[in-house]
Order: sequence, then structure tokens, then C-alpha cells
Amino acid sequence: MKQMMNHELLEVKNLKKYYPVTTGLLSQHIGDIKAVDGVSLSIREGEILGLVGESGCGKSTLGKTILRLEEPTSGEILYKGIDITRLDKKELRELRREIQIIFQDPDASLDPRMTVGDSICEPLVIHNTGDEKERTERVAELMEQVGLEAGQTSHYPHEFSGGQKQRIGIARALAVNPRLIIADEPVSALDVSVQAQILNLMMDIQEEFGLAYLFIAHDLSVIKHMAHRMAVMYLGKIVELANKKEIFDNPLHPYTEALLSAVPSLKPKGKDRILLRGDVPSPLNPPPGCHFHPRCHRVLPICRQKEPQLVEISPEHFIACHLHNTDNL
Repeated sequence: MKQMMNHELLEVKNLKKYYPVTTGLLSQHIGDIKAVDGVSLSIREGEILGLVGESGCGKSTLGKTILRLEEPTSGEILYKGIDITRLDKKELRELRREIQIIFQDPDASLDPRMTVGDSICEPLVIHNTGDEKERTERVAELMEQVGLEAGQTSHYPHEFSGGQKQRIGIARALAVNPRLIIADEPVSALDVSVQAQILNLMMDIQEEFGLAYLFIAHDLSVIKHMAHRMAVMYLGKIVELANKKEIFDNPLHPYTEALLSAVPSLKPKGKDRILLRGDVPSPLNPPPGCHFHPRCHRVLPICRQKEPQLVEISPEHFIACHLHNTDNL
């Protein structure tokens, strides 16, 4: 895996994405679904940051908001020091040369009416890159780069398997030479036998071109295989962020402990599985204090009253938990 650089490529500060909920004929505002609720994180050049959490915790919404496929409610998204949230449509289009996305479902992300060659070529056309001959050559090069035959550019998506379609999605994301790719659970819709091939392809591409990934997944074994650092998300918030090895060897947040204990191959020796109580609360009406406290096996009285802040408790290990705030002990 290519060694990451120390320069920050992307920095997210207190990012929020709320969806208003209305009722009645007058569309009275009765609350907000807090899909992303004050997230702060950074991604360095050449780094793979893994983002994990249960379904519905806001992982995919965070990725789409960073790319402004969803408009943020508030907060800052700094790419190379430039606040993406302040860019107009023309400036945002130029930025998307550098930030691309690989979607979870390769079937839904490819237009069945377009040949795969046209799908891969589309970003080149949008960004007015090269002439027709250069674009044709670039598409053929990309097809071969992701393990497909250049002669297949005239075929349609239905002629390919799920793994091949995701390779096409990767080729399309690479077309305009981005520096950062948001990979939104790119292997979760694929057969297990194909997942490793796609993951290894993405790692080879990352090493060859020095790309940075925000790699969103719910499978911890995938994150262990791919990431340099790891962020754990719960109900719209980051609850733990650290070096991947640090989190797998020394998980500190009770939610992180529970996630790791649920994976048989990663189960800490001598420890039983931690069963979480109940279901994930609604982001429309989250619990007061720490959002995780109704399900936590180590809850303190303060957890029900005061929301913990994400703080650095050791070099580059951040956690939002009252258990590790010495003022509460």
C-alpha cells in the first residue's frame, strides 16, 4: 500500500446535513432528520480513510454531501484549502475533475441505454478533455487498466457481470484523473468471490496513482484490508477516529467495541460478543446527551444528560465518550 503523505487534501469541519420534516396542508415544519450532525474529519494525500457504522448512520449521506450531490445544511468542506460549500455551479464542475465517486450499486449507476464506452467517456465530454480520437484512446486505456478488454467498449451494461460493471464504474471515476475518490460501499452489492478482486484492483490503482479514498463500508474486514485510518460513525456523528491498527487493537468507544466483537474473525481473544440493546434511534428524534447511551453497556449518568465532544486522547486517536473524559471520572 502506498505510503500516505502528511498534507491534508480534504478537511471537513462541523458538517451538518438535515432533512426538514413537514406536515399538513401548510407544510408546517415539525423537525429535522439529522443525517449528518456535526462531523469533522480530514483525509490526507494518498490516504485511505475507512468510514464504518450501521446502516442508516449517515455514511453515504456524508460522502454525497462532501461531493455536494447533497447540499450541506451548514459546516465547511475544505479541498486544498478551498471551501467547496461556497463554490458556484461552474466552479463546482471544475472541482469534480479532482473528486469523483464510485457508487454502491453498479447496475443503478450505469445508464442501460449507453454503451460502456460512452459511459466512461461522459466525464471527458463534460470537462471538454481532448478531441474525439484522444477520448477513444483514453477509454480503451481505462478499460484495460481495470481488467476489461478495450474491444468491449461498444457493449451495453446488461452484457456484463456485476463485478465487471463495478470495474466500469471505477474506470469512469478515473477518467478525469481525480485526486480523491469517494467509494460508497463499492463491493457490498457484489458476490463474495468477486469482492476481493475489486478491492485489490482499487488498492493497485491507489498505489499507482497516489489517490486518496474515503472508503465507506459496513464490513470491518474490508476496512482492515484497505484503510490507513478508520472513522466510526453512529447516528450522524463520528464517535471514534484513529489509525486502523490502533482501533482494531485498542477500541475505546463502547460502540466500536461492539462492532468489533460482532465480527467472528476479528473477535478479541478472551472477550465475548457485546450485544447491543434495542435498535438505532431515529435521527428525527435522537436521545438527549450521548446518542448511544440507550444501547451502551457502559453507560454513565452523565451520558444521559450531556453530549460528549470528539477529543484527542492520545496522538491521532479521537473519541467522543464520557468514559474517556477524565473530568467525569
